[in-house]
Amino acid sequence: MMYGDILGKRVTIVVDRPMGSVHPSHADMVYPVNYGYVQDILGGDGEEQDVYLLGVDQPVERSDGVVIAVIRRLNDVEDKWVAAPEGMSFTDEEIMHQTHFQERYFQIQIYCAGY
Repeated sequence: MMYGDILGKRVTIVVDRPMGSVHPSHADMVYPVNYGYVQDILGGDGEEQDVYLLGVDQPVERSDGVVIAVIRRLNDVEDKWVAAPEGMSFTDEEIMHQTHFQERYFQIQIYCAGY
């Protein structure tokens, strides 16, 4: 699968699950990173595209960032984007570590293409 049109894309993320918040359906899942969506871009589940926001160490409501990776869920209908403030990058291992709280339930591949 090709993600060249997504990687490096500048996006505005609406954070509906800020760092430290609890998942609305799973009380044992606390978000260690900001998590939200990009308005007007639909993901594989028909909802707005979900995005992890890395590199921001406090809860926020919105943030601009650059898509640095795509987490492809092999056993789900949707991919997750990973964004960070411009100029920041993370290794595959760092991305896996920071998203493990949720991605541990899925078989995943991470696509970074040098970002």
